Amino acid sequence: MPGAATQLNVVVGADRLSALVEPAARRQPVITIRGLSKSFNDTVIYDKFDLDLPQGEFISIFGPNGCGKSTLINMISGLMPLDAGQVLFDGQTIQETRLSYVFQNYRDALFPWLRAIDNIHYPLKLMGLSRRERDRRVEQLLADFGVKIDLNSYPYMLSGGQQQTVSILRALVTNPEVLFLDEPFSALDYEMTLFMREQLQRIFMKTRTTTLLVSHDLEEAVQLANRVLLLTRRPTRVADFVEIDLPWPRNTESVIDPRFVALKSHCLAVFQRQIAN
Repeated sequence: MPGAATQLNVVVGADRLSALVEPAARRQPVITIRGLSKSFNDTVIYDKFDLDLPQGEFISIFGPNGCGKSTLINMISGLMPLDAGQVLFDGQTIQETRLSYVFQNYRDALFPWLRAIDNIHYPLKLMGLSRRERDRRVEQLLADFGVKIDLNSYPYMLSGGQQQTVSILRALVTNPEVLFLDEPFSALDYEMTLFMREQLQRIFMKTRTTTLLVSHDLEEAVQLANRVLLLTRRPTRVADFVEIDLPWPRNTESVIDPRFVALKSHCLAVFQRQIAN
């Protein structure tokens, strides 16, 4: 995993922050994956893998350990090279698409020598925006999401959940077309995990940004997503692509709803068939 110096949100291009609250005005990519192949030493993870991911949806990725969940989003996002194949976003290349990535290890993802507010500003600074424009964008973002964190604090002064919130804000400030999340809550306690699930739903409901979440928690995967992508053991294929047709927001009571239980049970049955093979 890259260190703090390289664990930056992927930033390509620029746009107006007003698109955060006007999702219909933005280009929402369809992710088209064709012939994707990846091996590590002699272990084949993906072999001529094809997949279409719909636009403007929240997609959870779930599957057996070692099947390549994180590898998949790392390749789609351009963080990891492909051995073969192509990934296009509504017909555009990775370089032509605004992407952001939230890492699992928030402690390494934030710059410890920068205040939280400066961490959020950093990708805009890389984009060459003026201080005035950066301030405008960040202020609008904070207002949109009602952030109640002391952003003048350094990361070590914040709780784990607050640090991960800062990471997510930094990812969103560039107005990405696709947001990647690699097990973003795995290092948090359960109370903070529940809070962050609610925050992430609020973000998606407001922006409708195409979101890909890798999760090791099936309940979380079902609760947060429009669709759950279930993967097989390697060489990895699609075991099922399950539509989660449940109303938003989905709180802690939603997980005991009979429809939720039925969807989760279906996903679990698919998963158990894969680990039994």
